Amino acid sequence: MPVNKVRVSGAFLLVGWRALLAMLLAGVMLAWAGALSAATLRVGPGESIQAAIERAAPGDIIEIERARYTENLRIDKPLTLRGLNRPTISAELKGDTIRVAAEGVTLDGLIVVDSGDSLREQNAGIYIQPGSNRAVVQNCDLAYNLFGLWIEKSNDVLIENNLITGKRDYQSSQRGNGIQLYNTHRARIIGNNIGFVRDALYVDVSHGALFRGNKLHHSRYGTHYMNAYDNVWEDNDTWMNRGGLALMEVRRITVRNNRAWANSDHGIMLRTIQDSVVENNVVAGNQRGFFIYDAEYNELRGNAIIDNVVGVHLWAGSKNNQVEGNDFIANREQVRYVGARDMPWGVDHGNHWSNYLGWDRDGDGIGDVPYEANDLVDRLAWQHPMMKLLLASPAVQTLRLVGQQFPLLRAPSIVDPKPRMRPHNPEWSQWRGRHFPRPQ
Repeated sequence: MPVNKVRVSGAFLLVGWRALLAMLLAGVMLAWAGALSAATLRVGPGESIQAAIERAAPGDIIEIERARYTENLRIDKPLTLRGLNRPTISAELKGDTIRVAAEGVTLDGLIVVDSGDSLREQNAGIYIQPGSNRAVVQNCDLAYNLFGLWIEKSNDVLIENNLITGKRDYQSSQRGNGIQLYNTHRARIIGNNIGFVRDALYVDVSHGALFRGNKLHHSRYGTHYMNAYDNVWEDNDTWMNRGGLALMEVRRITVRNNRAWANSDHGIMLRTIQDSVVENNVVAGNQRGFFIYDAEYNELRGNAIIDNVVGVHLWAGSKNNQVEGNDFIANREQVRYVGARDMPWGVDHGNHWSNYLGWDRDGDGIGDVPYEANDLVDRLAWQHPMMKLLLASPAVQTLRLVGQQFPLLRAPSIVDPKPRMRPHNPEWSQWRGRHFPRPQ
C-alpha cells in the first residue's frame, strides 16, 4: 500500500506540473497575440488626439506628431500615447489637460500645459484617477498647470524623467503641487525635475514608494510627507525651498544619500517619526539643518551637517534615537536643544564636532572628555545674539572651559561621550557657503 500511495501522488504531481506548464504557455501565447494585434495610429497637425483615442482598441499605440493640440483628453482604455519630436497638448486653462481613467496607460514624450486653476476641482496637467493602476508618465514636460500630476488611489505607477513647473505668476498658496500622491501603493518617482510649485512632492497616505534621483527646488517644501509608511527616499537634491524634506507622521522610512542645501528654513524635518533610518545625507547652508520634533526610535548616522545657522533643533520629547558617526561642522549653533535632562548621542562610535575643545592624548581619534552642545556660551548666545560676533575669541573659549568646570552654570545638553577628532566625510568643505540668498 505505501508504494501505491507514492505512485498515485507522483502521478498527481506530474499532472499538476503539466497543467501548470500548459497554463504558462497559454499565457505567453496570449501575450504574443496581444503584441501582434496592437495597432499603431498616427495623429498629425490639425487632427484630434481624442478622436484617435476613441478609435483605438485596448493596447494600441497612438503616435502624435509635433504640433500644438488644444484638447482636454480622457483616456479610458489601456493605451500608449507617444510624442514624436515633443508635441504640445494644451487645455487652454480649462479643466485637466489629460485625465487617465484606465489601467495600463503610458504617456511618453509629451509637452502638457495650461490646465485650469481650480483648487477645489484639483485641476492638473495629468490627473490619474482612482483605479488607474500601472500608469506610466515618462520623458514629459508639464508646464503652467495647477497640479503637475495628481495621482489618487492608483497603485504601481511609474513617474520618471519628467520636467514639472507650475503657475509661477501665482502666489505660492494658490499653486498646486508638482506631484501629488494620495492613497497609493508602490509608486516609483524617479529622476524628475520639479520647481516653482507649492510643494514639489506631496505624499499623503501612500506606502511602499521609491523616490530616487529627483531634483526639487524653488517651492514651499521639496517634499511634504504625511502619514506615509515604508518608503525609500534616496539620492535626491532639494534646494532653494522654504523646507527641503518635511517628513511628518511617518514610520519605517529610509532617507539616505540625499542633499538638502540652501533652504530658507530646515533642510530635513523629522516630525512624529518612528522606526526610520536617516543616513549619509548632506544637510548644508540651511537656517536649520535638522528640525527634530517628537521623533523616537530612529537611527541618524553618517550625515554631514555643515554650515547651517542651527545644525540640529531638537525638542518635544525626541528620545531613544541612535545618533552615530555624523559630522557637525561650522554650524553657528551646533545643537539647539530643549529638554529637561541630558540627551546622550554617540554612545557607541561618537560624532565629530568642529567646535570641540578637548584633546586626544592617546591618539585613538576619540576625545578624552565628552562634548556638550548646550554649554554656557550657547545659552548666552541665544539670549544675546550679538555675542556671536565674539565666538572665536579667546575670552569666549575660556568661558566655555569655565562653564565645564562649574556644573551649576550648565543646562541640559546633548552629550557625546566619544567625540571624534576628525570628520568622517573628507570632502565636507565643498558644502560651505551654499546659503539661501538673504535680503541685503
